[in-house]
Amino acid sequence: MSLNPEDIAALRKDGDLESYLRSLVGAPPPKPAPAEPAAPEEPDYVIPHRGAWPIGSAPSGPTPTHGKCTCPKCATDAA
Repeated sequence: MSLNPEDIAALRKDGDLESYLRSLVGAPPPKPAPAEPAAPEEPDYVIPHRGAWPIGSAPSGPTPTHGKCTCPKCATDAA
């Protein structure tokens, strides 16, 4: 079996030339590149300090603290 230049041009145009050449030599298709891991999403809550209850973690939605901790420790520090 021989290919003329027009056949090769047609294979190249269709994008089948590489797969044809791989089938001639018995090479497996290339492995797809591994997918990049997705960036971790930011949590929907904020922990203002060590030991504090997370702000915005109520099951019904964000707590209405306006992003501030309401614990006694933070209340005395803010005053």
